Order: sequence, then structure tokens, then C-alpha cells
Amino acid sequence: MPENTTPAAVPSEPSHTELAPDSLSAHSGVVSESEHEALRKDIRRLSTMLGETLAEQAGPDLLELVEDVRHRAREVTDGEVEPDAVAALLHGIDAGTAVVLARAFSQYFQLANVAEQLHRSRELRALRPADARPLRTVMRRLAEEADPDEVADVLSRAQLRPVFTAHPTESSRQSVLAILRRVVDGLDTGLSDRKLGALVDMLWQTDEIRPGRPTVVDEARNISWFAERLGERTVPDLLDEFAAEAAGAGLTVPDDVRPLALGSWVGGDRDGNPNVTPAVTREVLELYADRALRIHADQVAQLITELSVSTRVMGVSEELRGSLARDRRALPDVYDRFIRLNAHEPYRLKLSYVQERLERTRRRIAEHGPHVENEDYLGVAGYLDDLGVLDRSLRGHLGTRIAEGTLARAIRSARALGLHLMELDVREHSEKHHEALGAIFDALGELDRPYADLSRDERRELLSAELRGRRPLIRRHYGVPEAAAKVVDTFDTLHAVQHEFGQDVARTYIVSMARDVDDLLAVAVLARESYMVEINDHPRSSVDLVPLFETVEELSKAGELLDGLLTDPGYRQQVRNRGDLQEIMLGYSDSNKGAGITSSQWEIHRAQRQLRDVAARHGVKLRLFHGRGGSVGRGGGPAGEAIASAPFGSVDATMKLTEQGEVISDKYSLPSLAHDNLEILLASMLDASLLHQASRWPEETLERWDEVMTCVAAASTESYRRLVGDPDLPEFFTAATPVDELGRLNVGSRPSKRPGADPSLDDLRAIPWVFGWTQTRMVVPGWFGLGSGLRAAREAGYDDDLQDMRKWAFFANLIGNVEMTLAKTDLRIASNYVSTLVEPAQQKLFELIREEHELTLRELLRLTGDRALLARHPVLRNTLEVRNAYLEPLHHLQVELLEQRRRTEEPDPDLERALLLTINGIAAGMKNTG
Repeated sequence: MPENTTPAAVPSEPSHTELAPDSLSAHSGVVSESEHEALRKDIRRLSTMLGETLAEQAGPDLLELVEDVRHRAREVTDGEVEPDAVAALLHGIDAGTAVVLARAFSQYFQLANVAEQLHRSRELRALRPADARPLRTVMRRLAEEADPDEVADVLSRAQLRPVFTAHPTESSRQSVLAILRRVVDGLDTGLSDRKLGALVDMLWQTDEIRPGRPTVVDEARNISWFAERLGERTVPDLLDEFAAEAAGAGLTVPDDVRPLALGSWVGGDRDGNPNVTPAVTREVLELYADRALRIHADQVAQLITELSVSTRVMGVSEELRGSLARDRRALPDVYDRFIRLNAHEPYRLKLSYVQERLERTRRRIAEHGPHVENEDYLGVAGYLDDLGVLDRSLRGHLGTRIAEGTLARAIRSARALGLHLMELDVREHSEKHHEALGAIFDALGELDRPYADLSRDERRELLSAELRGRRPLIRRHYGVPEAAAKVVDTFDTLHAVQHEFGQDVARTYIVSMARDVDDLLAVAVLARESYMVEINDHPRSSVDLVPLFETVEELSKAGELLDGLLTDPGYRQQVRNRGDLQEIMLGYSDSNKGAGITSSQWEIHRAQRQLRDVAARHGVKLRLFHGRGGSVGRGGGPAGEAIASAPFGSVDATMKLTEQGEVISDKYSLPSLAHDNLEILLASMLDASLLHQASRWPEETLERWDEVMTCVAAASTESYRRLVGDPDLPEFFTAATPVDELGRLNVGSRPSKRPGADPSLDDLRAIPWVFGWTQTRMVVPGWFGLGSGLRAAREAGYDDDLQDMRKWAFFANLIGNVEMTLAKTDLRIASNYVSTLVEPAQQKLFELIREEHELTLRELLRLTGDRALLARHPVLRNTLEVRNAYLEPLHHLQVELLEQRRRTEEPDPDLERALLLTINGIAAGMKNTG
């Protein structure tokens, strides 16, 4: 314990009534003793089956080796043998044996994770009975505590959009995911050992690694596998509950509201990924559309079976009769096929036309044919119109309860999924747009010097005038300058797919590294050139232009930049064209990489306040897009708690957030967990939008806490930048971690470094930055600097304030996430990477890391009053300790393989495969990597 610190009593694990719906403990694993014991029983059952499979498939000798390594690792973690005992056992291992070992321990974690998902789901259901579900609770509170007019406004605009992105450490094949889904279903339904063992055999005999680097389309297939599962069941279930809980609380949800929509970056994220071309974007959109149309076709088929209403018994609306007459003229072959069977069943006949239009839409998209009015659908509006005719006819003829069944579910699914499954965001680096405009303006020869030589203010003045002008900037009959062709092609593609699939398919353009107003004006001008933005005679826009603030410097100026944008008359008209809604994306990972977790989180918090105030001053609604990743260093952690810790008034009915990599598997593989995750997010968004519009603390208290946080963040950043600014750090990082190997392994379509990057850390992407530290268990981005910050604040006389700040949701969320990260940090394991792989001259940096780790641990425990990390969560602490025993062999194996890999120019393919398996296994064991 730190000196002069009196330990607080260690509280017991939270009871059912005390546990928050998205608390750190519940987010990370099961928390009750009973469910933990049931989980351990299932894991023992699965690991026994895996051992039997290994003995049969790979031979008893390899099983014996696996067991020897496992037992030795347990002895190390228990302190019974020296830490290098496992390394000695693995020294000189051949690549083929390494593959089997890596597969054995990796598959253990895959099986353990799906078992944990099942038991976490069961526990959450037990902890939250129907009467205490998040949506029911928040709807009741809105009815009792919020202004009715404000509630009606928020419910009319409510939309949560999780956006799925590719991730270079997630390479699970759909085949593997499908087997694991069957395993968890088998555990849930009591499948026999024989049948469950067959699934474990199938998992072992399935190659979990693709033979080549996955393409963007491969990544899209993987993402769409999850999205299709969500669209089939979770999304319609949750939307049904949303409407029911609102009605139960006496609230009204407008018919056209879209509370939940799915988004994707896969196929649209061009920033640094040369593999995302216009052709790839189209192929990905076709893939997504095919999945969506399949879901809708299944629902329509079910409706055809159910809606047997006969005109011999009940009348129908004139609207439906007129619609059928128009359908007959447009699709006479459908009438000829079905009129005999459905002569007196107009709902079935109408749905047969709908079914045919869905099929023709699917065919048109696949064959790149033109849309034909009334024969197929262009976007979801026509499909919704057809379903609406049926809905109104039923409700007008004593069929309200019928309409509120499968038909209402189909309508809600259509609104949520569209005919595209996921809305595709396009993203590109701000400099790319200026390079393109430079080529265009220089070709015109109108400027007195090259565009690239203009200052930002000069570019702003030029582009502002151009945006408000009426001339075409690009003389297309002369051709687009070669240096601008790729960028212009991106905008042309976005415009074209809106006309081929419907506007909703892709209507967000994100500008990475947005540093000033000219970066957004450049995009507005290019969008105008592709006919998506019109400012003057007939104002219109089909695209949202979204700045992404990524570094702490950009975040600190976020309000100033938004004010500059909304002051520009042309850009203000663009926002007006989009319904006076401005989306802003906040980047967690780059800000963390540049300044450390404390300053990153604080600047993001402050940026939200600035943006909230500026948007309100300009009469603009704000939609914040949180670029959260899997790890705490990239904005991970319980999302519900993160929303609750946002500044008051910063959430306004809508929210977007990214879901990435292995986090997607953990949150969305199991329907019940997917439902829980999305329900918590929806409920938290509504709570923040209506019940957190004013500060929960007096102004003078917040000012004092701001003062303390400024002190904490400044000292934290100084400490962090002392580490990352050390000239030896690039060599230390690349030597101590497998980050260089990541670039050579087939784990993602996107390069791990920006094009033309040198070995400096500035050009290393944030994901591999976090990945490297996490694989080695140093996990620097998740905690480094906070200890220095807390000590500085304490020494400045803020000790009592720090204790008081634990009641502040922002500070409590930061401290809780860092505590979890520290619990996953293991510098004993990390020391093996450093001593084996790093040159002695660079190893001094590890001492700097060790010193800050000891300081952070000491200061955190001083603040919480606990004797150890996670003292308030003993079950979770025990779970992590068990995982560590199985992670130990993978870490030692990875170090051995890295050492072998770096000794040869042309490594054995088995060596490469074994190395990748250790990466995936550690990711599964840690439950987050980047």
C-alpha cells in the first residue's frame, strides 16, 4: 500500500440491484459466483473435448506437449517455478509443432469466449428482469420526468447508428464464426457430448487463417455476416420493443422514425487504403444490398403465408384496390401467375407483386441494369409505400392487431435496414482533396501562384467564393487532370451509387485530419462538381460533410473550426440543405497516440462541450460520431457508461459510434448479447438526450474539477511525450512488439503504415500502435501518464478534489477503464519480449515504462483506497487470472517465433502461420487487441 494511505473497506461484488446495466464488470465478463461456476463447468467441458480432439487429430505426443506447457505456465503464474521455465520448454521449437501449439491455445480461447458470451447473456437477463430492462426504465423516466414536447421531438428524431469497420487484427473466417455460433447454441440447448465434440472436431479441421491477405470484399463479407444476423432478428426485435415500451409509458413514436440503423466503413474508407477503389465500393454495396433484399424477401414470404384475409369475409381499402390495378398494368405476368390462387385474397396478391419487385431489384443490382419505375425498387421508399398500403387497409378494416404483427415488424425492418443493410460512409484524408483541387485550379491558370502555395486563409477565401459560384470548376469535356482523377472519381461514384441504390446507401463523407475550415470547403466544392451539392438557385444536398478531429490539437480547436464553418454562408447553406444537422466525428485513437489516454479523453470531453455550444449558437443540431475502438486506448470500454459521462447537452437524439474487430465478435455473435448491447446504447442515448440537458453539478464545482483535470492532463501529457519523444522509441517499439510482422501477415486489406511512411511513429497508424503494445502486455496506450497526472494534482493541493471527482461520471469512467487496462498489463511477461528481442542500448525505455506503471498503480490505489486492482470485482479478477495462465504459453511462443522470424529473410510458411495464430490467440485471450 502507498505510505500514509488508509485503505478503504473492500466492497463485495455488486448485487443484482446494484449492478449498472453496462458497468465495467458486466462489460468484461460474468460477475456472479453462481454464473461464474457454471461458466467454468462449460469451459472444462469444452477444453476436455478439445484435448480429445487434439489427441486424435494431432497425436498423443502433441497433446502431452500442450499439457506440459500449460502446467508449466500455471506454475509460473503461481510463482512455483522461475519465469523463464516456459521459454526454456519452447526454445528451438520447430514451426510445425508451433502451429499445433498455437492452434490449441487459440482455440481454447475461442471456445472459452463463446461460453463466456452465453453465460454473460444469461446473467444479464437474470440481473435485468423484464420490468427493469433499460428501454422500459428509460421510457418510464421520460414520461415522468421530461417535458412532453421535448420527448416528442427527441423520439421523432431518435437514431442510433453503430458503424462496423474493418480491423487488421480480426481475421476470423465466416466458417469459424459459424461453427462457434453452433457451439454456443449447443451449450445453450444442452447438446450431447458426442454432438458438441463433433463441432470441436470441425473447428479443429477448419483452417482459421486465409491463405492470402483478405481483400476489402472479404472484410465486407465478414462484417455483413454479423449485420445480416442482426437484421434477421435482433434489429426487428429491438424495434418492436422500442415501440411497445414507448406505448406502455404513454409515449408516441412517429411512424417514420428510424431509431436504429446500421453503418459500415468497409468499402468506403479510402484513407490510406489504396485497395478501396470505385469498383470495390460498388461490389461491396451489391453484397450488402443482396443481404438486405434476402432479409426482406423472407419477411414478405412469411407475410404471404400469414395474410390470408379474404374479401369474401372482410372489405379492403380503395387505396389497395387501386394499387393492385396499377400493379397489374406494371407486372402482368405476376397477375397471371397468382390471380387464380389469390382472387379473393388481395393482401397475398399485393405481396406477390412486392416479392417480384424485390427479386427484380436484386437482379437489377447484380446485373447493373437500369431502374424501371413500378417494376423494381430504387431505394426503400417504394417498398415502404407498398407495405404502407397494406398497413392502412388492415387498420381501416378491423385488422389493427393483425397489422401490428409481422407486417409492422417488416415495416420497421425496412426503415432500419433500407434495401442496403448498412449505410456506407466514405472517408478520405484532407490533403487528398487539396491535391486534387490544386491540379484543377493550376490547370485553369487563374491563380497568380500554384494552389499548393496558398495559405489556409487564402484557400478558405478562394473555396468559399467558388462554392457560392455558379460555374463548373471542372471542364469535363476536356477531361479531369490526372492528379485529380482518383478523388473526382470517388465523388462521381458516390453520386452514381445514390442513383443506382437510393440516396440512403451512402450519404456521409468524412474528412480525416480536418484542421481548418478550408478542409471542409474543399470537399463541399468537389461534391458540388459531382452534382451532390447545390448552394444557389435550387439549394439541395445529398451528402453530409463530416470533419474528423483526430489529434488533441484539432480537438482543442473543434469549436473554433465549427464556428468558422457555420459562419461561411455557402457552408451554412449546405448544412441547411441537410436539415440543419451537422455531424462531427471525434477520433479517440490518434489523440491517444499523440498525447496519451488522459489528455485524449479530456480533450474529447472538452471538444464536445465546445461543439455543443457553437451548434446551439448557430441554431444547428449536432450529431456526434464517436470513433471508439476495441481497447481502452482507442476509446473502448462500456459504451453505456461512456454516453453517461458525456457533457450535458452534447447528445441530441442521435449518435454514431464505430464497432471494430474482435469487439464485434464479442458483442454481436450471440443474438441476446447483441440485443443487450444495442438496447443499452439506445436507452443511454435517450437518457442523455432528455435527462442530461443540464449540469448535474453546480457551475463552481465543474469549474474546480476542470481546473484539476487541466493539471492532471498537462502532467500526464508531459510524461507521455517524454516516452514517445525519445529518439530510441521507434526502434524499441518495432523490436519489442510484433508490429512489423503485422504488416507482413495476411490480417487486413489496409496497410499498417501510411503510404511512403518511414520508420517513425508519426506515420504508424493508431491501430497497430495499440496492437503492438497490447500483444506484449505493456498496454502503454491504456494507462501511461495518468499516474504522473494524479501525482501532480495531489502535490498541487488537489487531493480532496480528486476524491470528490470520483462522483463525476467523466472522471469515474476514465479511472475505471484505466483500472481494467492495468489489470490486463503484465510487465513480467513484457520483460521477456524486451530482454529477448530488444538491443541492450534501447532497453532503458522499459525502465521508464516500469517506473510510470508503478506510479500509476500506486496513485490509482491511493485514489480508490483499494489494496489491489479490481478488489471490488473479485470474480472478474479471478477470471482474468485464469486467462493469464492460458495466455502465458502464447506469449512465450510468440517471443520464440519472433526471434526465429527475425533471423531469416525467407521464413517457413508454417512459421508465419504460427506467428499469426499467436497474434489471434492473444487477441482472443485479452478480448481486445487494437
